[in-house]
Amino acid sequence: MGYKRFFLFFLFSAGVLFQANDLFSDNLSCLVCHGALKGTYMTRQGVRTSLHVDGEKYASSVHADLDCTTCHLKYQDNPHKSTDQGLDETILGLAQAIQKKSPVDPVAQAACIQCHNEIYLEVKNSVHGINIFQKNETDAALCLDCHGSPHEIVAAAGTNTERGPLKSAVAYEQIVTTCGRCHEQKSVSLKYGFSTRIIQRYNESFHGKKYHLGGKNLPVCTTCHGSHSIRSHKDPQSLVYGTNKITLCKQCHAGANAEFVAAITHKPIGKDNPIPYYAEKGLIILTMGVIAGCALHILLQIYAAIRDAIQYSRRMSR
Repeated sequence: MGYKRFFLFFLFSAGVLFQANDLFSDNLSCLVCHGALKGTYMTRQGVRTSLHVDGEKYASSVHADLDCTTCHLKYQDNPHKSTDQGLDETILGLAQAIQKKSPVDPVAQAACIQCHNEIYLEVKNSVHGINIFQKNETDAALCLDCHGSPHEIVAAAGTNTERGPLKSAVAYEQIVTTCGRCHEQKSVSLKYGFSTRIIQRYNESFHGKKYHLGGKNLPVCTTCHGSHSIRSHKDPQSLVYGTNKITLCKQCHAGANAEFVAAITHKPIGKDNPIPYYAEKGLIILTMGVIAGCALHILLQIYAAIRDAIQYSRRMSR
């Protein structure tokens, strides 16, 4: 029995190593187990999480040449015993700040700053970062909310490999869906005071309709709001604050002015957004007028037919 178990374990290990041959060599010992683990487990903090890592997807990711412990800094010598000792103070401080947001392994998510220092600082000062780092909220976006699992992140433009094109969650074709995962949630919109129909309004707009028909180089969420440094529309540094919108729209529309930007994509249709408001009213009046005219024409035809039938009957009865 012992030989059989050893043989099966050898075959399993060989299979994992064969699939992960593109990975950083030190990661192979981790994937022997984590490539096979399925389902979820409950952490000591009471958080349910998955321990599975898809070796094939990781090999195609932008992190494939990194050792696992580059990010999982708490697991260096003994992989099953974590410690904060020896950690960089900056990373440890970030990890403590996002403990509530990232309860499973905050150090690993804070470790992004090692390679993405400038971007991480932009995020900290953004409207999302302020909600996380200053207000201790958990529903604001951090790295993994937009980019997905760190084990499967691909370049924003997608990567053509022998396995086929790989689409990033922040690619042009995916970004509206990615942002919509949070911004379409009624609870989130009501909590932060923005419209519950932001994505719907975009989809109904000229930009949105062309985008969903496969158009290229059209404004999407990040075009107007930015990406890592997104700020509240009330912030003077925001791209969509006040007259900043004119400068923004002029990037594509040379003649943009205050009246032009009044018809902002997400703005609910109303008298303070006159172009779509009165255009909608005009189309309703026109449509109802055509229907009323057709109905009147039919009624007059019926009246004429009845009148002619009565007159004909009277003539015949004389």
